[in-house]
Amino acid sequence: MLKSLNPPLKTKMFTGIVQAKGQVVTKRLSPEGEKLEIAVPMGFNKDLREGASVSVNGVCLTVTEYSKERISFDVIQETLRTTNLGDLNKTTEVNIERSLKFGDEVGGHLLSGHVSCACKASLNRGEGEVEILVEKPLGWEDHIIPKGYVALNGVSLTVGKVTDDNFSVFLIPETIKSTNLLSIEEGAKLNLEVDQSVMALYEKEMKTLKNQR
Repeated sequence: MLKSLNPPLKTKMFTGIVQAKGQVVTKRLSPEGEKLEIAVPMGFNKDLREGASVSVNGVCLTVTEYSKERISFDVIQETLRTTNLGDLNKTTEVNIERSLKFGDEVGGHLLSGHVSCACKASLNRGEGEVEILVEKPLGWEDHIIPKGYVALNGVSLTVGKVTDDNFSVFLIPETIKSTNLLSIEEGAKLNLEVDQSVMALYEKEMKTLKNQR
């Protein structure tokens, strides 16, 4: 198997620009949780190797096996509890992205693939726009700000409106076409990863306030 000319980054990162949609083929119980197999488009697995990282609905998973058009992962119980991967069914579409390599363009914003939580969401179709309304997650409220970044199911998005109870994002036609966000059902859970730069600023501010007391 040929090796990529661009080595992977030491710390696995993603951009939130979904490269393809995969489809769940099988889910099997395992001692650790579940074994997940996904069908992927031809070419997605080029230069892939066991141990590589792939974002599946925004969750960083490690490749255990692969073929030309299939990838398998082990998903542990903690991940099943805290993300929407436990809700996947056979034929469910998932957003997939390979991890960044040196020299790759960062088209969205940097993501770790460590999901903050899974949030209930609903889809509103207005005249000329599609809005996703997301319940504001307990404990993460201060990390979500208007015009800031979030990732939902691994998709880099800009926060639109923010209220006491929820926040919303608006989908452009390309996002609608290339991701699974338009297929969500009322009350479905989306994986949320807050912007790491906002998180760092928040933690710095909290530390400053603590030191001033």
